[in-house]
Amino acid sequence: MTTPNLAHVLVIPDSLLAKEATDVLREHSTDLLFNHSIRVYLFAAEQGRQRNLRFDHELLYVAAAFHDLGLIKKFSSPDERFEVDGANAAQQFLRAHSIADDQVQAVWQAIALHTTPGIPKHMRPEVALLNSGVLLDVLGMGLDQFPVEVREEIVAKYPRINFKEGFIQEYFAGFAHKPETTYGTVNASVCERFIPGFKSPNACNLIACSPFPDSHHEAQHHHKDVLCSRS
Repeated sequence: MTTPNLAHVLVIPDSLLAKEATDVLREHSTDLLFNHSIRVYLFAAEQGRQRNLRFDHELLYVAAAFHDLGLIKKFSSPDERFEVDGANAAQQFLRAHSIADDQVQAVWQAIALHTTPGIPKHMRPEVALLNSGVLLDVLGMGLDQFPVEVREEIVAKYPRINFKEGFIQEYFAGFAHKPETTYGTVNASVCERFIPGFKSPNACNLIACSPFPDSHHEAQHHHKDVLCSRS
C-alpha cells in the first residue's frame, strides 16, 4: 500500500457538474449526511487509487453526493426504495447536464445498489467504489486496510459528530413511512428495530402462499394451507 500526498487527499472534482452536485447536496441535505457523502467520495476515491483502478472521479463524486438524497423528503417517493429515489434524482440531474446515457446508467446503478451486499464489488469501478466507500464510513469495513493518516485528514475536515446514533436516526426516518419497500434489503432489519410489530415478510411464506398452483395431489393442498397459516 502506498501513502498518497496528503495535499491531494481532500480534493474533489473541480468541474461545473461537481460544483452543482455539491450545491444540491448542501441545499437539501443535513450536515450529518453532507459530511457523510463527502467522506464516502474521498474514501472511495482513495480506495480506487490504492487498488490502481481506472474510474471517473466526476461520476463517482456525483454518485456519492446523491447516494442518500432519497432519505430526504423532497426526493422521497411513496413506494420506491430510498436508494432508487436517490438514483432517480441523480439520473434527472445528469440528463439535465446532457451526460451520456451509459455514464448516467453507471451512476444510477451505483446509487441503487449501494446498500446491496455482494453485488457492487463485481461491477464497474464507480459502482464498486461507491459501495466500498459507504461500507467503510458506515460499518468500518476495510478500516484496517485504509491509511490511518488519510482517514484522520478526511475526518478532520468532514467530522463524524455523533455519527453512529445520528445516522441511524436519519437513515430510518428516510423510509419509516414506507417500510414495505425494505423487503429483501438490509433496511428491513432497521424497520423491525424501530417499528413496533413490524415484521418483514418471510420468503418461505411468500413462496408457499403463491397463487400459482403446483401440479400436485389433493393431500398437498393441506400442507400449503398450513404453511400459509403461519405467515
